[in-house]
Amino acid sequence: MRTGPVPGGGRGAGGRARKEGGRMQALAMSLFDPAAGQGARQFAEIGLALLLSTLIGAERAVQQKSAGLRTHTLVGVGSALFMEVSQHGFNAVLGLENVSFDPSRVAAQIVSGIGFIGGGLIFVRRDAVRGLTTAATVWLTCAIGMACGGGLPLLALAATLVHFLVVWGYPWLTRWLPALSSVEQAGLTLSYRSGSGVLSRVLKECTDMGFRVVQVSVERPGRPSRKKDPLAEEEELETGARAVWLEVEGAGSVYALVASLSEFDGVLDVTSDRAEAAE
Repeated sequence: MRTGPVPGGGRGAGGRARKEGGRMQALAMSLFDPAAGQGARQFAEIGLALLLSTLIGAERAVQQKSAGLRTHTLVGVGSALFMEVSQHGFNAVLGLENVSFDPSRVAAQIVSGIGFIGGGLIFVRRDAVRGLTTAATVWLTCAIGMACGGGLPLLALAATLVHFLVVWGYPWLTRWLPALSSVEQAGLTLSYRSGSGVLSRVLKECTDMGFRVVQVSVERPGRPSRKKDPLAEEEELETGARAVWLEVEGAGSVYALVASLSEFDGVLDVTSDRAEAAE
């Protein structure tokens, strides 16, 4: 007995294959639907956010800042994605009756949420605030990512260029600002008797006379300094005395400050680098 192919069997298998192919094509079209916010434009916007935030993060990483390449890249891409979700993620419910929703509120929450990261980058050390520029850079990277996700690529590119202009060009500008202002900077070398409590009164007097104490370096006489600084060279002082170097800046008179501190009980000597330069 001879057997042959079942009539119509080939057509049935081919039909099932075409049907499965059609289902896969429909699934792919539904996933990559520009109307649903998952088209080539959206991927290009997130890609641009990735590129720009990577450039900013690389600059921060070269400067060895606390927030570097990975942090800035993730912030930029995440902000762009939030913007895409804000624009296209709620289309299904916006058309329903009696449904009121503002998608822009998602974008508003990005700005407030990024403050947690920025706050963690700012710290105070020896009365000096550190990390402000890096925190501001993270904030700007967030805005650049939002601009990319919001379909504003030219503004995102312009903001990136502004970032590099500020971090590379402004340090040169700030070197000229003190010469244009009336703020004076000076270093004071103060020797006083240990245990007399004079240092706190000296710092208060500097503040009262319009100066801001930028740096205080206290060294015990008779011990070599770890960092040799010409402004903080120790002199041979009598037993029980201490030497302190103050860096101050303000609009007041440095000579008047030196004269006032010299009158304090417990102060042995006060010298200013301004006086040494004049000599």
